[in-house]
Amino acid sequence: MLERNEGFANLAAGYLFPEVAKRRREFQAKHPDAKIISLGVGNTTEPLTKHITKAMTDYAKGLGTSKGYSGYGDEQGLTELREKIAKVIYPDLINADEVFISDGAKCDIARIQTLFGRKTPIAVQDPAYPVYIDGSVISGAAGKANAKGAHKNVTYLPCTAENNFFPDLTKIKPNTLIYFCSPNNPTGVASTKKQLKALVDYANKNGCIIIYDNAYFAFIRDPSLPKTIYEIPGSKKCAIEINSFSKLAGFTGVRLGWSVVPSALKFADGTPIRQDWNRVMTTLFNGASNIAQHGGLACLDEEGQKETKELVDYYLENAKLIKEALTSKTFKDANVKVYYTGDSPYLWVHFPGWKSWDIFDKILNDCNIVTTPGSGFGPSGESYIRFSSFGHRNDVKEACKRLLKFKF
Repeated sequence: MLERNEGFANLAAGYLFPEVAKRRREFQAKHPDAKIISLGVGNTTEPLTKHITKAMTDYAKGLGTSKGYSGYGDEQGLTELREKIAKVIYPDLINADEVFISDGAKCDIARIQTLFGRKTPIAVQDPAYPVYIDGSVISGAAGKANAKGAHKNVTYLPCTAENNFFPDLTKIKPNTLIYFCSPNNPTGVASTKKQLKALVDYANKNGCIIIYDNAYFAFIRDPSLPKTIYEIPGSKKCAIEINSFSKLAGFTGVRLGWSVVPSALKFADGTPIRQDWNRVMTTLFNGASNIAQHGGLACLDEEGQKETKELVDYYLENAKLIKEALTSKTFKDANVKVYYTGDSPYLWVHFPGWKSWDIFDKILNDCNIVTTPGSGFGPSGESYIRFSSFGHRNDVKEACKRLLKFKF
């Protein structure tokens, strides 16, 4: 018999979001009349905008004609879309041939580990999106977890209120693969130019490579904050950026994203990393949906940009409503602290004296609201809950009413 990939055996018990869904199902089964509202998983809820929908519909209809039919495209993505992303998202910062179109940021984050192999040490923000760790464990780059849930060969970088949610970079060993997300999931904090400059300088000095997850860039409203790591000098020598249309345009189910691998980024032996990433994308991937890519083109033209901004603003307004509820007297009296800057769809909320799963269960039982336990994002997330602003406005308002009646 063939041996099992030991990486799967080394995974911690249960991926966070399926566990959240499991507890929701169990609660619903016991309380069939309860109207559960989700402020948990970061899944967009509002319809795709008219301009973008029309572009995909027209293209899909064209596939039913001899003139409009298209088969396989370039695995790296439509040239027009690559050029548009470079022009609109990264003006004068990167070249179109450094852009690779994919089926989403999560998929790229999972594939990226194939570039570096099992011997590469990993560093992650703590708390962090679980895929950074789990993908590394499956690939064999991270080993078994200890009793506290920390995996071997992974450097955890605590991002807490005490350090303004930016890690101590000196804890990162030389020649490490650094997973970094800004605006961060789950804390919602967007790093400043000064902070990212420190990260880039440290990476270049110590032979590290940054995997920069930028899936929430569209939520940044503070003009002083960088919207891409490539605004930072020196970043093209040490950073790969992963990005997505999921939160930008509501493409969570459409599936469309991209990665940027600068030509200047190289392995220790001088081989351009872009060369190997191109091989990964042409060997382990067969190109994003042509329909989705034409939707992406529509997102980035003038009308599409206007629509997507309005869509993101809708979720940001939801976040403001949730913050108001969570800063009401009941929560203040319990010393609950809400961390929210206005540049993210997530609110990071500290419930002192509570375990994350315990307060998750209490909010579900008392308010019929699903959230996300902070401990699922890493050890530093214990006693925190992530609230997501992705939801219909009426549901968010109803959830806020329930939270105002919450009692500890």
